Amino acid sequence: MSNDEFSDLSIWLSEGIYCASKAEAFVSELCSRIIKAGVPISRMGAFIRILHPNVIGRGFIWKKGSEVVTINDGVGTDEVENFQSAPLSIVRETRQEVRHQLCSSYPADSALVKGLRAEGATDYIAFPFTFTNGAVHVISWTTKEPGGFTSHHVASLRKLVPMFSRVAEIMSLRRTTTTLLDTYVGNQTGELILAGQIQRGHTKLMDAVIWLSDLRGFTRMSERFPAVIVVEALNRYCGCQVPAINRQGGEILKFMGDGLLAVFPIDLKTENVPDVCARALAAAREVTASVEAIDYGDGLAMIDALRFGMALHVGKVLYGNIGGGNRMDFTCIGPAVNLAARLEKLTGKLNLKIVASREFAHHGGPDWTDLGEFDVAGFAAPERVFGLREATASVGRL
Repeated sequence: MSNDEFSDLSIWLSEGIYCASKAEAFVSELCSRIIKAGVPISRMGAFIRILHPNVIGRGFIWKKGSEVVTINDGVGTDEVENFQSAPLSIVRETRQEVRHQLCSSYPADSALVKGLRAEGATDYIAFPFTFTNGAVHVISWTTKEPGGFTSHHVASLRKLVPMFSRVAEIMSLRRTTTTLLDTYVGNQTGELILAGQIQRGHTKLMDAVIWLSDLRGFTRMSERFPAVIVVEALNRYCGCQVPAINRQGGEILKFMGDGLLAVFPIDLKTENVPDVCARALAAAREVTASVEAIDYGDGLAMIDALRFGMALHVGKVLYGNIGGGNRMDFTCIGPAVNLAARLEKLTGKLNLKIVASREFAHHGGPDWTDLGEFDVAGFAAPERVFGLREATASVGRL
């Protein structure tokens, strides 16, 4: 890589990478430019520790002639590098480069060497790169060039590492921000916050299916059992709801102690209301089955089977920022939310897990049966309530 070629690549890294907003696109473009500049790389791996509730790190693997592959935890079924492999762990722990010149006489005593040699590689080098918080990550390069990398190639790659580190940190921070928002406020809400809707009064009127669920007997459970047992039970219960709601396109707005508020947004321009209701009901049925299948072993044997109530309603909600000063809550309010909350309270009285409003049942087809009218606190007129046919035909214990 000549000085001019290195200068061009440096300028792109420092000024032009905004055109590659996705990490995969950035890695692909970088490797193409490195090859164009005269360094014959055949493979690259970038391994970055991340802040995520379920993943320890993310790896990006580029191979010449192939698309960039993203692997969580750094583990892939056909990859020869991962977060636990010796080269990467050594580089992170020592903050030193590791190089394997894969000539025929080099001992093939590791999965890394065997895998790279099987791919036709002749040389491998891994560099540490550090974020501004001191966290150490790893980038590796491989070539199939006879004789491996020259000293000039290695020096050129080494010079790129600090600039790569800055770009990688910016992208990692952006991804971390998105992950944290997804984790704590949900995907749709997170996108709105990142788009700048963080001021009080940033609200919109939205049509949605409203989901409000609550755990039965939670107060008594909290009084009878140690906090650690109660929290574990609550986590298992919430673990039955969150994946089901997400899979059906719902957005979890908040956990309220043992309660959960979620919405299934309805775009009246492109969506059929009955279809959205059907997705919400599918999630509700999945939750019911999952709660019934909870394993109460491993410390929870003393707790009776968890029981819950859920109400489904269709209506308009005011969705956005509510709060004061510098503390905001992105949530939804309105009479429709209040009605869902009141209907959920009827599940105990009716000895049912799931009830629906007239509006939801109207779009829900033949699955629902009319349970009659009930007085609802805060509403002037009685509300007609519906239950699932299979549940009302043979009512079981909540």
